[in-house]
Amino acid sequence: MATSYKELLHEITTFIFDVDGVLTDGRMLISESGELLRTMNAKDGYAIKTALNQGFKVCIITGGRNQGVKTRLNGLGVKDVFLDAHDKMEILHEYVTKHDLKPSQLLYMGDDMPDVEAIEFVGLGTCPQDAIAEVKAVSDYISHKNGGDCCVRDVIEQVLKVQGKWHVAGGKNTQSS
Repeated sequence: MATSYKELLHEITTFIFDVDGVLTDGRMLISESGELLRTMNAKDGYAIKTALNQGFKVCIITGGRNQGVKTRLNGLGVKDVFLDAHDKMEILHEYVTKHDLKPSQLLYMGDDMPDVEAIEFVGLGTCPQDAIAEVKAVSDYISHKNGGDCCVRDVIEQVLKVQGKWHVAGGKNTQSS
């Protein structure tokens, strides 16, 4: 019998995200000077900060090179931001070794072909609703949210709720059933 993705949420200690198409909607605004501009959702940022505050690790592995992305994520408290990642699996293996992690502890969210191998490697492979078909086919969970539209918040909130670590205003703990 196949394991439900919800059963895997209990094991997660580490979130690993791609950027373009996950933390952003994948679209880029190109300025006259050639600078590529992206938008990120503040609700995803809140969820990332909450996860970090609850002791989870958050790692970003992206093929993009935009230093503004790194600045934003560092500002949220994410220390492990890997830009210009042409071989995501090499970085993922180094990260797992450095932090003595097991694949079952990892949740990875990606949306395109460079993410497929990482999604297959981790304990819980996830993707946004608007990921490509090949990514959806190997994902344990497909968010009902699109990239850049709180798909990151969706998976973080589910994990933290299942583990009793999601807090609402006033400090009340909310448990999912």
